[in-house]
Amino acid sequence: MPKNEKIIYFDCRFGVSGDMFLGALVDAGVPFDLLDSTIRSLGIHHLELTQKEVVRHGIRATKIDVLLPHEHAHRHLADILAIIDQAQMSPRARKIASDIFSRLAQAEGKVHGKPPEEVHFHEVGAADSIADIICIATGIDYINPDSIVCSPVTTGTGTIEIAHGSCSVPAPATAELLRGVPIRGGDAPFELTTPTGAAAVVVLSQAFGPCPDMILDRMGIGAGTREMESHANVFRIFVGTAEREDKNCDSDEQLWMVETNLDDMSGESLAYLIQKLWEAAPRDIFTTPIQMKKQRPGVLVTVLVEKSQVDAVKNVFFHDSTTWGVRHYPIGRTQLPRRVESVATPWGPVAGKSAVLDDGTVKFKPEYEELARIARAEHLPLEYVQKVTANLFAASNRVGE
Repeated sequence: MPKNEKIIYFDCRFGVSGDMFLGALVDAGVPFDLLDSTIRSLGIHHLELTQKEVVRHGIRATKIDVLLPHEHAHRHLADILAIIDQAQMSPRARKIASDIFSRLAQAEGKVHGKPPEEVHFHEVGAADSIADIICIATGIDYINPDSIVCSPVTTGTGTIEIAHGSCSVPAPATAELLRGVPIRGGDAPFELTTPTGAAAVVVLSQAFGPCPDMILDRMGIGAGTREMESHANVFRIFVGTAEREDKNCDSDEQLWMVETNLDDMSGESLAYLIQKLWEAAPRDIFTTPIQMKKQRPGVLVTVLVEKSQVDAVKNVFFHDSTTWGVRHYPIGRTQLPRRVESVATPWGPVAGKSAVLDDGTVKFKPEYEELARIARAEHLPLEYVQKVTANLFAASNRVGE
C-alpha cells in the first residue's frame, strides 16, 4: 500500500548560515513564538529573537536576528551541552542540537589537533550561535520530516577574519564539516556557508543531491544579512510529500560504502586490517578478489557504515593498510523488519529471527551459535539441527495461522 512520506529539501545554492536557517524555518510555518520561548528558557539575560520581512535581490524573505549584547564568554563542549540540557525542548530536538554541537567540536578538534571535549569555542560558542542551533533543532522537530535531502553546498570564496586571524573561504572548520559532501565555491567573494550552517545541514541530511520528487506543500525563504549584487542572499527549505510503497519493509536508509583496492599486503597484514576495521563498529565488511594493473591479483576491501563512521574507517585504511586512496559514496539500503523468535526443539529453545515477505511467506533464521551449541552437546551434525529447527518453526507458524 502506498503511504505519504514528508520530505524536507535544503537549497544551499547561495549558502547557509544559522540566521538564514531560522528565517527559512519560520517562513515555512514553524511558529516564531515557539523558537522565541525556547531560547528564553536558556536563562541567558537579554537574549531574544526578532522577525521581519525583507527583500533580497527582488525576492521576499524572512529575516530572523538573535539579539544579545556582545559577550566574551568562550565555552567548551560540556558548557554548551549543559545549556542545551536545561532548555525547554523535546528529547528529539535536544538530541539534534547536541549532535550538531558535537559535530562542530569534532571538526574544530580535527583542525586544531585537540580532542573534541577540549575544543575552546569562539564564534560558534557565543550565545547567539547556541540560540541558532537550538532553534534549528526545535524547528526541524516541529516539522517532523521522514527524510531530509540537501543540495550541493555553495561555500563562497575570498578570505574572512576569524578568531585565529585571516583565512580563506571555506574556513577550516567549515571545510572539515563538509568532507564527503558535494560543494561549490560560487562566484561571490564572501563566506556564504558558516560553520553553524554547515554543521546543521551535515547532521540533519540523509543524502546530498538534486531535489527529490515530491508534491510541494510549502517553501520557506530565509534571508542573510548581506545584500548581494549578483544574487539573492537566501537559503530555501522545501517541504513536501511523496508516495512510497509500503512493502512490509523498514523504511529505506542511507548508508555509506568506504572501499579501497589492495595488491601489496600480506595475508597476515590484511587480516589485521580487517580486524581493525571491525573495531570501528561498521554494519558489514567484505572482500572481493580483483585483478589490478600489471596483472597483479588484488583484493577489494569494502566497509558498510553509517555516515558518522566514514572518517573513522578512512583513517583505519590510511593508518593500517598500504593504500594511498579511499573511495566513499552513499548508497540506499532496505531491510526487512525483524522479529526475535524462539523455537521449542527436543534440545531446548532455539533463538532466531523472522520476517514476513510481501506474499505472506515467512523467513526464519536460527542463530548460528545456538545451533552450534546443540550440535556439540548432542554430537549431531550442524545441518541436521538446523533443518529440524527450521521445520519446527514452519510447523508452529502454520498452526498459528
